[in-house]
Amino acid sequence: MDTENLQRRRRTNATPHNAAVTEKRLKRGEILAKKKADKQLIKEAYAKKDHLASFPAFRHFQINGLSVCLKSGHGNALSSPVKRYIQNLLKLNMEGPYGSEWQVEEKVKRVEMVDPEACYIFVHEVDNSNADEMTTVLTTEDTSTSRLEDSSPLVGFVHYRFVLEEEVPVLYVYELQVEPRVQGKGLGKFLMELIELIAQKNCMGAVMLTVQKANLSAMKFYTSKLRYIISATSPSKVIPKMETSYEILCKTFNDEAKTILEVTENKSF
Repeated sequence: MDTENLQRRRRTNATPHNAAVTEKRLKRGEILAKKKADKQLIKEAYAKKDHLASFPAFRHFQINGLSVCLKSGHGNALSSPVKRYIQNLLKLNMEGPYGSEWQVEEKVKRVEMVDPEACYIFVHEVDNSNADEMTTVLTTEDTSTSRLEDSSPLVGFVHYRFVLEEEVPVLYVYELQVEPRVQGKGLGKFLMELIELIAQKNCMGAVMLTVQKANLSAMKFYTSKLRYIISATSPSKVIPKMETSYEILCKTFNDEAKTILEVTENKSF
């Protein structure tokens, strides 16, 4: 066989292999590019100092005799009074549902509370007569939450973060806590509607959160009123026989998140 034919044969035999290698490289490149893009989304979401700025209509909430104003905050900028408030409200609302687990969980939450990645929405109660004035004050960048406690006391907060869940960028609600005296007035639903808007504004694929099974009112609130579902990542779906005290819930906003985070009939675990 002459040299030209031999070289042609080698090229022919190598084509399928080269094509497979090229395809793998392309897929690997696409995966890496997606991971990079997702990380960039998370980075850009955290770069925004005030997520409320995009939704001025949500600065003030007034219904059923309740009037509140909202302000953004961050875990590494909490004053001592605000830290104590968060700890006390968590204990008040969550010690019961956690039961014997609370002692350990409370320590975890104290660490999570001040993490630099912890984003907050603080809920301040105001008089109806000066709600517009207080909304302006709360919007001022150099006005700290601690300075407002005496004039507009806190009645609740949301702690959320932007994370990758199963390689899907999501907004994860760590805490949504409101005082018992302001519950049942639509405030929780209002806050979750805002959270979902923030998630979609920052191109997150879903909102996710963890709920204690013993917290029946919270479970009903999320699944019945807000239409959240038990995620495919929840222990009860991953390992059905494993007993756990919580469920992971989600609401998805795109096909990728729906495919990965929701349970479908074709999925098996």
